[in-house]
This record gives sequence, C-alpha cells and structure tokens, in this order.
Amino acid sequence: MPGVADYLIDRLRDAGVRTVFGLPGGGGNLDLIQAAGRAGLPFVLTTTETGSAIAAIAQAEITGAPGVCITTLGPGAASVVNGVVCAKLDRVPLLAITDSYASGTTFEHQRLDHQKLLAPVVKWSGSLAPDVASQNIGFAFDRLAELPPGPVHLDCPANFEEAHAGDGGLGARSWGHTDAFGDPAFRALVTAARKPILIVGLAARQPAYAAAVRALCEARRVPALVTYKAKGVVPDSHPWFAGVFTHGAIERPILDESDLIIGIGFDPVEILPRPWNYRQPVISIARWEMAEDHVPFRGQHVGTDEGIDLELAEALTQSEWDQSVVRAHAETARRAVLNAEVLSDPASSLTPQSVVTMAAARFAGKARVTVDAGAHMLPAAVLWPVSEPNGLLISNGLSTMGFALPAAIGAALLDRSRPVVALTGDGGLLICMGELATLARERLKIIVIVLNDSSLSLIEIKQQARKLPPAGVALGDLNWSRIAEGFGLGAWTARTPAELEHALEAAAAADGPSLIDARIDGSNYPDIMKAIRG
Repeated sequence: MPGVADYLIDRLRDAGVRTVFGLPGGGGNLDLIQAAGRAGLPFVLTTTETGSAIAAIAQAEITGAPGVCITTLGPGAASVVNGVVCAKLDRVPLLAITDSYASGTTFEHQRLDHQKLLAPVVKWSGSLAPDVASQNIGFAFDRLAELPPGPVHLDCPANFEEAHAGDGGLGARSWGHTDAFGDPAFRALVTAARKPILIVGLAARQPAYAAAVRALCEARRVPALVTYKAKGVVPDSHPWFAGVFTHGAIERPILDESDLIIGIGFDPVEILPRPWNYRQPVISIARWEMAEDHVPFRGQHVGTDEGIDLELAEALTQSEWDQSVVRAHAETARRAVLNAEVLSDPASSLTPQSVVTMAAARFAGKARVTVDAGAHMLPAAVLWPVSEPNGLLISNGLSTMGFALPAAIGAALLDRSRPVVALTGDGGLLICMGELATLARERLKIIVIVLNDSSLSLIEIKQQARKLPPAGVALGDLNWSRIAEGFGLGAWTARTPAELEHALEAAAAADGPSLIDARIDGSNYPDIMKAIRG
C-alpha cells in the first residue's frame, strides 16, 4: 500500500494537476513536497499564501484541472483565506492543504481551528488524521469534481502518514440535467425571439462550450456580449462579438435593441452589484443552476455542452440582427473608453488607455494577459483583444487586488515558451510585491507593467463622486524600476509613449522576467468609469 502522501499526490497528478504551490511548514506538508518530487510534480515556493492560491487558480482556469496550494499551520492558514475566497467566487476548483499539529496534541501555540476558519468559504473541509485520511481524500476529490466548481480544504496533521491509503469517498454530485426546453413557456420565449442576444460568462470557457457558442452565433446570427472572465470565448475579432458585459452603461445600447437575453454559462457573481433593470426576459443555459436573487431568470436549462448546440440552436430562428450594426455597437463602446477625456498632452504623457493599447499592439495574440483589480482594469478588460478562452485572466467574483502577478506566475509555468503580461496598479503590486522574487527565481517570461499614478485611484474616484477630499489613498512616489532591479528583473521607467515603446521592445527581447514602471496620468479615470459603468 502506498503512503498517504504518495497516494494523494498520485491522485492529484492523475487529475491533471501540473504544479503544487505554497509556503511549507515543518509538519506533514513536508512529506507532501517530498512525495511530489518523487512523482515528478513540481513544487513552487511563493512568498505569500494568497499568492500560492492565486497561482494555482490560474493553472486551474487554464487547464480545467484542480489547482493545489499548501500552507503552514496557524498564520499560514489564516493568510490563504483571500485566495480561497477568490476560488469560491470565481468558481475555480482549488485544493488548499494546511499543516496542523499531530492528532491528539493540545498545544495552543499557533493553534487555530482550520476547518472552522475555512468552512464558510469552501465546499468541504476535512482532516487527513490517520483514522479518516483515506476516506477524506475520496471526499475531497468528490467535492472538487462536482459543479459548480469551488475550493476544498484538507488539514494535514504531522502524523498523517501513520494511516494507510485506500479508496474512499461518496461519488461526485452534480446538478444533473434540467430540460427547460420541455417547458412550453420557456421554449416559446426562445422561438418567439427575433433579436436575441447572448451574455457569455465564466461557465462557458471549456473548449466544447466555446466552440458551440461561436457556432450558434454564426448559424443563427446572434450577437454575444462576454463577461470579463469569458473574454475570448467569442473573440474580439469575431463578426458577432458585441462587446463586454459589465451590468453597466457600456453595453446598454445594444441590449436595449434586443428582445431576449440568453445567459450562456453566465453567473451573476460576475456583474456589478446594482439592480437588474432590463425589460427583456432573461434565461440561463449552463452546466449548473444559477442563483436567481439578483438576475430574475425566467427559466434555466441545466445540461452539457451539447445543450447549447442542439436544443437552443433548434429552437432559435435566424435573427433579424444586422451584423454591421452589431460591430458598430462594439466599436462605439471601445471608442467611448479609448477617447475618454484626456487632460494631458498625449504626445508627452501616458494615459491608462495608451499603456493598454500600446502593450496590446505588441503582445496581444502572442502573450496571455493577467489583470489586477483597480481602476486600470476598466480600460484593460475592454481594450485588450482576446482570441481564446482564458487568454485574459482576472479576478471578477472577488475582484481582489494582488491577483495579476501570482496569476501570471501560474500561467507562465504551464508554458515557459509563451510570455505573460501582468497589468497591475501600484497598489495591487504593493500587496504581492514579494512574488517578484518568485518569478525571478523561476526565470519566467513575464512582463509586469505597473500603471503607476501613486494612488489607490478607484477609491479616490469614489471619494470624488461623493464630493469627499482624498484621504487614505496616496501611496507615495515609488521607484518600481529600482525595486524590480533589486529582485533581479530587467526594468525600465516610461513617462512618455516613446519611452514606453522602447521599454516594451526591450522587455519583449529580454530572456527573463521584466518590469515596466509606466508613470501615467490617471486624471481621466473618472471619465473611463463613466463610459463603462455609467
């Protein structure tokens, strides 16, 4: 019989896990790291527990396999919570493994009840204590496999290897199939629609789903809006791409022309927290049932990928949409962001839009991009063109700062030949700055672009909207190039478009990781926000 550590690692590897991330403690997870080495499964040391979880989340989103992170006991378990909640609200299968004292000990030092701490934010939490280790490994994999995806927690006592490994578990649960098309009222909504529009969300990023969505758009001439996380399911260049859906102002004109909203893998956790006030009926087609307390779905069809391709395509008639009008809507929305008022001389200073568009002109289509939370994410999510699912990675359900850099690390480790661009604000990078050491140690081809305006701009905009003076938002003038050089990265500072073009060229040619400190004028952020959110 294999030991528990080898058994667990073998099951993770067989499930498609590519990397284990984390900060090890001195207990049972040292055995897991050794077992991973024996199995050829790399362990990558991060500098923060949240960073380890986010790097694992990025890999899970790209591969569809679970992500895995490990932490030490006590403070390590407490520090990983933000990453675990990110997996919960962004619907990602993540296994978080925490070290703990050996079963039966009563030491108080660094002792927390990890299971009670994490229970509110995970799908299931269990222990690898010797008497239940085998059974609980089975339970953990069952919960990782069920829909909707989300995080699972295992507590790893120092004496867990006293158990023998074996099969156990309950068997994965799922939503099964709900045939809404068998309901005459539901089917009538679909068949009567003349100008239906799709909102494509995070649960439609699997290859079969994405292919079915594109085929549906083409066969029935239906436009598609995509959420931030679903960018690339319908590429920006696709003739039926209608723009980005945020539950804001930017998509309102084309939605007002529609007579039926069809959510395809659209989870309400993705959108702005404001009342749903569209007059058209809205229905859902997804792999799991969506909550109805925010979006008033008139019906939900829960099924597999084929449910999009067959039932919906069969029920829809060819729409009355004019393709040129759809493209005009998408371009008008893009122009509204691109041309939001610029108060500085565009030839001598950088704006958020110019940084995004210049970086995209060089790297879009070649590099994956990760985007942090903050004011800069608004132009980034709209202006960066994406041609494949998960070509843009962003925290949307949780919208946590400090996401872009560790997500870029996870993505880059999957394919070292493909560069990754991490778009972050100065506030977001401060939160996870230690991960610069991780990408330097791993020699990853990551270009970190810091949109640096020395402020927590998104919060400052909200202060302005309430006519409050700025308070608690100034970050100070940080020399990010010097900081990056201290970690061993190539680094450049850019204050003008010409300097940014030089920095982008140098970063593209660099053999390892690099950072560009883009000193921006963020004075037009309020106008960008108004264009997108209203």
